This record gives sequence, structure tokens and C-alpha cells, in this order.
Amino acid sequence: ARVRRFLNADSAVAVPFLAEPKIDGLGASLRYEHGELKVGATRGDGFTGEDVTNNLRTIKAIPNRLRTDHPPAVIEVRGEVYMTHSDFLTLNERMAADGRPEFANPRNAAAGSLRQLNPAITAERPLHFMAYTWGEIIGDLPAHTQSGVVAAFQDWGFPVQTLMEAVEGAAGLIAYYRKLAAMRAQLGYDIDGVVYKVDRLEQQARLGYVTRAPRWAIAHKFPAEQAQTELLDIEIQVGRTGALTPVARLRPVTVGGVVVSNATLHNEDEIARKDIRVGDTVIVQRAGDVIPQVVRVLTELRQDGAKPYEFPGECPVCKSAAVRGINPTTGEPDAKHRCTGGLFCPAQAAERIKHFVSRDAFDIVGFGAKHVEAFLADGLIAHPSDIFRLEERFAGGDRALALREGWGEASARKLFDSINARRTIDLERYIFALGILHVGEATAKLLARHYQSADEFENAMRAAAQGDAPALNHLEAVDGIGPVVAAAIAEFFREPHNLEEVKRLRAVINVTKAAQRKTATPVAGKTVVFTGTLEKMSRSEAKARAESL
Repeated sequence: ARVRRFLNADSAVAVPFLAEPKIDGLGASLRYEHGELKVGATRGDGFTGEDVTNNLRTIKAIPNRLRTDHPPAVIEVRGEVYMTHSDFLTLNERMAADGRPEFANPRNAAAGSLRQLNPAITAERPLHFMAYTWGEIIGDLPAHTQSGVVAAFQDWGFPVQTLMEAVEGAAGLIAYYRKLAAMRAQLGYDIDGVVYKVDRLEQQARLGYVTRAPRWAIAHKFPAEQAQTELLDIEIQVGRTGALTPVARLRPVTVGGVVVSNATLHNEDEIARKDIRVGDTVIVQRAGDVIPQVVRVLTELRQDGAKPYEFPGECPVCKSAAVRGINPTTGEPDAKHRCTGGLFCPAQAAERIKHFVSRDAFDIVGFGAKHVEAFLADGLIAHPSDIFRLEERFAGGDRALALREGWGEASARKLFDSINARRTIDLERYIFALGILHVGEATAKLLARHYQSADEFENAMRAAAQGDAPALNHLEAVDGIGPVVAAAIAEFFREPHNLEEVKRLRAVINVTKAAQRKTATPVAGKTVVFTGTLEKMSRSEAKARAESL
């Protein structure tokens, strides 16, 4: 009615509307001049944003050149940078493995990734982009409707919203809103509402703007998805790096069309802050987060005798000590308790072995996640060193191996060849493969270059773990290490089970010495950034080639 009033249009005049999901990400503007991407910025406050051109160029969904022979002289394409649920979970697993703080939700992850000072970091993050409107334009638009221009964006190489629909009247808008609300949990990315727009550009121009907001578009937000239920128990889950995460077991309740029976409680401090106790009646929410969370406790419904939760001081699986270290980024106590069982803890086995065989570690081709999980389930492997004894077991007539479905001589030979090809490995990959807290690829490289050989590294780490002051000081003094990372490494080598596995591993592999770093080359000390599609090699291969120069 308001739109018709501004247009001075009676019921006989058609006012076509569009409805589309409102993606919960970070707005970005892309300025193209004669079809070439020149400037990319965050939307900021609508007037001023951050220049993140180089970072935006690393997003595969954003074309550096428009796919058209007749682009406008200037056009500012606007859209949303976001992260899917699956990519968000994978990124947080990686962050936790490297000892870095995890992102709270996909929107924060997308924003933090796009605003990195180093474009190479942005390039490693799984960011997506979807174009939905435009700003400045010099030249002719490719259509006379909003939907027509968006269709042209798709022709030019941009992903666009496939769920956008033409609707009629208020009833059509509300029907679309209800339909999207019902399906939002299955989309695979976060949306926080619906946007309604007048489709005809001529009618948009007549409606104009009020302050900064257009009269021809409006957002219809979803209410927070919450439900009340009972917290039945608190269980502790153990991740690859030994992080202990408390999980609330809930009486099943439907939240936003999804049955929720578990919710993350994050850590000990979060439980204490919200005073969460077993048996409490709680409010659960799924607004803006992939994993359901306990928002608050209805303390007025708490039963007499409910006791504050005591966080365990040991791993519930292997019974090794669980400790809170120091976060290397903030210098504050880590929010997470971590199991010190390392390579020994069965709860960490699957993810640790997947990490061990991964591309940046031992890179055992054909030994994927399914092999790891199946071999663990069959009792064929329990530790990384067991991988290098599989061929010996098969040759000895191991029934568990011989009877595996589809497991013949040829398939076995292929896998064993892949394993044997990696029995010799360079020091930095070996250190990274151990899965030590806070020791990612870059840190492993620093340690390898400093200690040069596996024997030197392990002897020094054992000494540091036993409290040898010179050894610990020497480790802390390594460029890029520092006391927090040094303490985590010492903790790893202090655990007897880890030492036993390192000994078993060294008995079946050969670790080569680290190559001396070249310092007198034209590219020494420079930052190299790879953008766009690499046709001749993978990004990992290109990175290795650049580092060898």
C-alpha cells in the first residue's frame, strides 16, 4: 500500500515485486572500469568502507574481468561475501589444530578472513560471493528491471541468488517469507531474513530514497530461533589436538524445523558464566550459528540440590591429564582444557592419523579419511606408526586385512606402494605431522631450519621437556616460537606415550635433514601471493616452488 501511495498508482497498475534471501555475510562493492576490476571494498557504513581489493581478487567467484564485450564504462557491483556451514566447520577445525581462536559463526569468519592484512591468508579461506545489486553506473544498464540486471550479472561471471522469485502483492511476499523460513536450515549457509524489492527500475527511480535507505526495498528479518528444553547431562568430547569440549545433552526439541538434542557449551568458563547445571531448564538457540547453543538458564525453574558443574581434570578417554595452556595470540590462559595424551589418546586417533597422512604432512596418496576410519574400526591401526607395518601384516596373512571387502592383491599393492614412497620424508613435514599443539606448517618449517635433523630436534625437545633450562631457553629464542609455543612442544615431549610413538615411528621411516635456507636470491625476504586459477600446478606446489627460490 505504501509503495502504491508513493507511485500514485491504483490497483490497476502492476507493481512487480522480487523476494530473495538476505544472506548473513559481509557486504562488498566491486568497481569495474571497462570490464576490469579496479577497486574492491567492504560496504562499511554505506559511505566509507575498507579497501580490500587484493583480498577480494583471491575469491574464485569474483571475476577479474567481466565476461562481456560491451561492459559499462564504470559499474559498481554489490554483493555479499559469506561462508557455508561446512566450510566454516572445516576452517574452525583447522584453527583449533593450529592453536588459534575459533570463529564464533560463519559471518565473523567471512569478515575476519576478508579483512586480513595478508591476501595469502584470505586466499586460503573458503570464501564465497553472491552479487545482488549495483551502485555507481556510467553507461547503460543491461536491463530495465532488477531481475534483468541480476541475470546479466550471471552472464558476466558472477554467482547470483537462484532462490530469487517474482511475487505478487503482500500475500505473495508473506508466502515467500514463510517458505524460506521453513527451508533455511537446509540452505547450507546463514540467512537472517528476506529482502523485498520493486522489480521495475523506472518505479524504483520514482520511489527514491529516504536518508540512505531505498523506498523500493525492505528487509523482513527472521525472529531468533529459540526453544525451551531440559539439560539432561554434560558430556566431554575430545578433538584431534586434545581439546576438551563440553556438550549439553538435551531433551530433544524442535528449533527452526530441526530437532536439536545436543548443544555446545564451549568451555569451562562459559559454563560458569551462565551457571549451567545438569537438570536445568534452558533456552536453546540456532540464530546465526551452525551449532545450537544454550542461551540462558531459567533459574526460577531450577530443582533444589542442583550442583555447579565441575570440569574434569583428566581426559575422559585415555585418563591423561587435561590442562589449560596459554593462548599464543592473546597471552591469556587458553579457554580450552586439552588432553596431554597426544599420539596415544584413542579419542584423538582418527583425526590425528588423518592429519598425519594429509597433503601437507606425509602426503600418502590413496590413504584418505575412509581408509583411516575403516582401518581404525577393524583394529588394523591405532597409531601413525602402524601405517608403515600394514604391508608386513598383509604379507603375514593377517585375516583382518585379507578379508576386507574389495581388498585384493592389486589394491593392497597400490596402497602399500604409496605408503613406501613416503617412508623417507623431510624434517619439516615430519614435525608438522606429529600434530603438536600450536605447531602448524610455518612453525614446523622454522623448527626444521633451526635444528636441521630429527635427532637434534628430538633430543633438544626431550631436554626442554625435562626442565633443562638452556634447552628450553634455546627453543624459546628460535625466531617465531616464543614461550607459549615452546611450552606446548615441551608438553608434547613430556608425555611418555608420545615418546613411545615417536620411537616406533622413527624405527620405520627415514627423516632427511632440513635444506639450508637461501638468503642471497632476488626474491629472498619478499612476500609472494598467488591469485586466480593456477593451470600448471596446485597452490601447494606453487608455494613449495616459491619457497625453494
